[in-house]
Amino acid sequence: MNILVLNLSLRPKSPLMIFPVGLGYIVTAIKNAGFDFDLVDIDAYRYEDVELDALISRKSYDVVCMGCIVTGYKMVKELAAKLRGYHPNIKIIVGNTVASSITETLLSKTEVDIAVIGEGDVTIVDLLTHIKNNGDLGEVPGICLKQGSRLITTPPRALIADISEIPFIDFSIFDIELYINNSKLQLSEGLPIPREKIRMLPINTARGCIANCTFCYHAFKSYPYRYRSVASICEEIEQLVQQYNINFVGFSDELTLFNKKRAIELADTMIEKKLPVIWGVSCRGDLFDSEDDIAIINRMKEAGCISASYSLESADEHILKSMNKHMKVEQFERQTELFHKAGLAVYTSLVFGFPEETPETIKKTFDCCVKCQIYPSGGYLLPQPGSKMYDYAVEHGFIVDEEDYLLSLGDRQDLRLNMTTMQDDELERCVMEGLRECNERLNLGLKDEELIKSTYYRSTNKDAVS
Repeated sequence: MNILVLNLSLRPKSPLMIFPVGLGYIVTAIKNAGFDFDLVDIDAYRYEDVELDALISRKSYDVVCMGCIVTGYKMVKELAAKLRGYHPNIKIIVGNTVASSITETLLSKTEVDIAVIGEGDVTIVDLLTHIKNNGDLGEVPGICLKQGSRLITTPPRALIADISEIPFIDFSIFDIELYINNSKLQLSEGLPIPREKIRMLPINTARGCIANCTFCYHAFKSYPYRYRSVASICEEIEQLVQQYNINFVGFSDELTLFNKKRAIELADTMIEKKLPVIWGVSCRGDLFDSEDDIAIINRMKEAGCISASYSLESADEHILKSMNKHMKVEQFERQTELFHKAGLAVYTSLVFGFPEETPETIKKTFDCCVKCQIYPSGGYLLPQPGSKMYDYAVEHGFIVDEEDYLLSLGDRQDLRLNMTTMQDDELERCVMEGLRECNERLNLGLKDEELIKSTYYRSTNKDAVS
């Protein structure tokens, strides 16, 4: 059975290439199950159309596997049509949120045959085994498939109870040196290691998130938050240091630190094992709230932590409530003060465009960023299917046709849907003016074209990570 795996490129004009952690787990599972496959890494090589056509038509493929977030729906639809043209009988399998959140649209409006719902590590192997043996695909849990003119959804697959037992990603499947070299572009300034010597690879420590923000949808949104043991995490770090000589770990989680105990255990174990890596971490904006917590943050710094990422999203309490953030602006400000006191860089993101948004709420949010000495990653509300804000947009007539909306999606830095009372140009002007003022007051010297679409997060803490 000839299997093709595609890694899509959602931002082909961006110099960045982010290692596909989710796909990494999937191809590792496929390889470990004994299946041979061809990987066409579109994001790594940015093929021209003629090159890609040659690669996907070079042999007669029986199955193709691909997946991406829902904003890549247009690309999935186009590729599925192209694959069907070259291979009329091919089974087209798609995973990730483009499969889980818009299953019916994906299968009814495109050439895709099978959607993998939720966690795919076990499902993909089960599915490929059934296809190889001409088995009944309706027996495979965790999928939705076309059967004539009908869509058949099988029972959900049981979650992997202990994700520490999932095999580590086999990075050798990819052109990993290409990703390691490109990883330098993703990092902020002020690193304790010369940028040219950075060797970074991602590690996933958890699946899901303890929060339930109204604008968010991710592959594990319907499932409980699960996390790996610290022992498993450190074992993988040791392996990557040995195999690839990495010196930077990028924790690729929705949420890495979910409580203080986890932070202490991770830091203490990394110190005990003398792991020769630096790292950044994600947490909630209200995790550390007292002067006593500075000891924990200092312990993290001793273990190699150089930065923390947590989202403000908005400094307006009414909008935060609409987002279901369960966080106060004062908590965000207090935590930022503690991280800066310890000498760590802080990165945050903002979401503009909730129905309650006004020029005043936008100004309030940027004023908070200046007060906290943070230059934010700004973007606009992009309602994702499966989220409460998507349901709101449909209910209030902002989204009339789901596929038309999906085909229009792109980066969150581009305004696609405006649900405020402001006109589009006013909303965009207020956001750009806020970013411009942040840039000036924090003395960063960014060009206008870098304000909202910068290559990497900026740290305004000049003493951080030094």
